Amino acid sequence: MRTRLFLATALAALLGAGLAGVALADDSGMAAKGVRYTFVGHLLATPSNGQLAITVDNGSRKALRKMLGQSVNQTFAYGSETEFLKWSNGVPKVVQPGDLAAGDVVAVHLRAPHDATLAEIEAKPAGLVGDRGPNPDHPDKPLYLFRGKLTSVGESSVTMDVAGGVRRALRLMISQPASQTFRTDGTTIYLFWQGRVPAVIAASQLKIGDRISVRIRAPKGSTLQQVESTPATKVVEHEPAQKS
Repeated sequence: MRTRLFLATALAALLGAGLAGVALADDSGMAAKGVRYTFVGHLLATPSNGQLAITVDNGSRKALRKMLGQSVNQTFAYGSETEFLKWSNGVPKVVQPGDLAAGDVVAVHLRAPHDATLAEIEAKPAGLVGDRGPNPDHPDKPLYLFRGKLTSVGESSVTMDVAGGVRRALRLMISQPASQTFRTDGTTIYLFWQGRVPAVIAASQLKIGDRISVRIRAPKGSTLQQVESTPATKVVEHEPAQKS
């Protein structure tokens, strides 16, 4: 059987699809210089001896461009400073390389020069490896993500001055005041990022004035009021910025 290659048409399709459903983790807290590359795929084997092999089927635009004409099976380096996170029901846990299993869906985040070859990129130790398990959930509703400064925390809400977010969310903010209140409930997960690693916290630990992001899953075409009345799935403090 021939080794599958990334072809121009496949690459174009992937770029058009974006990174839907693969936002596993982000390494933007890395001090290392260079462009961020994210490769997403299934583990071929449990990582060992500083090597992590995956079948690449998605990733950031810059990463997928490097895959043009290459085999989908690629091996990446990791080192003593590489962080491994395993996510379960939206909650992350720091793990060891041996805790990852063949077949798991992972995202490999690393930084390298923009003109680096694929081989040079793979030789750089990954900054972060996020594992979603063998069958990650695929949400049936679109994501509305708002970013901004936290101004208050209620028993079942958070209020923020919205300053950014995904396009779908920002469209709803046209002609609206920056200050918006979002509903939370017992299912909402609160995370605090420190460097490259997030930790689960309580709502009471959120700090007024800090930068947060609010994630909500709501039906396509929802109004701002409908989105805000839907309990947030996550409220994340100090989340690293995500870039292609």
